[in-house]
Amino acid sequence: MKIAIISDTHWGVRNDSAAFADYFKKFYDNVFFPYLEMNDVKTVFHLGDIVERRKYINFSTADRLEKDFVRPLSELGITTYYVVGNHDTYYKNTNEINAMTQLYGGREYSNMTIVSEPTEFSFDGCKIVLMPWMCPDNMERALTMVRDTSAQVLMGHLELAGFEMNKGAIIDHGMDSAVFDKFDLVCSGHYHHKSSRGNIHYLGCPYEITWSDYGDQKGFHVFDTETRELTFIPNRYTMFNKLHYDDSRSTLSELMETDFEQFRDTYVKVIVHAKTNPYWFDTFIDRLEKIDPLGIQVVEDNLYLNLEDDEQIVSEAEDTLTILKKFIDNVDLNVERKDVERFLTELYSEASSI
Repeated sequence: MKIAIISDTHWGVRNDSAAFADYFKKFYDNVFFPYLEMNDVKTVFHLGDIVERRKYINFSTADRLEKDFVRPLSELGITTYYVVGNHDTYYKNTNEINAMTQLYGGREYSNMTIVSEPTEFSFDGCKIVLMPWMCPDNMERALTMVRDTSAQVLMGHLELAGFEMNKGAIIDHGMDSAVFDKFDLVCSGHYHHKSSRGNIHYLGCPYEITWSDYGDQKGFHVFDTETRELTFIPNRYTMFNKLHYDDSRSTLSELMETDFEQFRDTYVKVIVHAKTNPYWFDTFIDRLEKIDPLGIQVVEDNLYLNLEDDEQIVSEAEDTLTILKKFIDNVDLNVERKDVERFLTELYSEASSI
């Protein structure tokens, strides 16, 4: 049996941006749903953070969630298990009030199961624990399930220390992953960067949401209950792109041969290595603007232009979370530093999505 796994879809990002909703739909219509149909996948796990905001949902976003995801899954006859994530819950200490229960608890979607409590299921003889966001209200029940279950596979929405929220941004708070050592395979949503360590696999988000996702391959996974193998299915669409400009090594005609169409409806950073002819540059930018990108940012800072690639540039610059943590380390506080770090990390995550 094959189970498709997706997580951290965050409907409503960027202040309920219609452009991002359209970008999400392109992935579902052209990558996700076609794969499910072609490979006869009839079960989907959503591992949490279905929506962006904990406190409320925009009517248009709720409409897009249903039309672009929930209803198509039902029409395809696919059984979907929605695991409640931290962004889906109204309160921080309980999962009782959550987005999916409020939106669909009384609706006629027989293919939908909302998992707000730690629950063990069996799929073709493969026992799997589905673990929602662990909070004060369910912590004891969650740990009891982890201790007592005979299942060898657990999937959910976990906050474990030592993994990357985004590429290069390691989270140093959360549970010790050793709590889940008994399982052969643990898959989780919550962190947007796809990474693995031992039996723990953070699956990442299916598409780019902020510039932190640039250059970080997105997609979804398929789990085989018989072989216990995870297969990654990449998303070929990007929302954030970088375009390098250097007119000291190119003619105007060569610059104009750039495939500008690929940048339509995306955010673009134009990295200027050399701008010796202002007219050429203006012509280049004018051509880029005509394909209607969502935003153009021109970067003319020569500080890092001697480095060879984007990864080197990133490695030479400290990320925002690192700067914040260093600041906290050098300030006298009357509270626990880890509590302050956790608060700033959550605040930074929320700010990045606006």
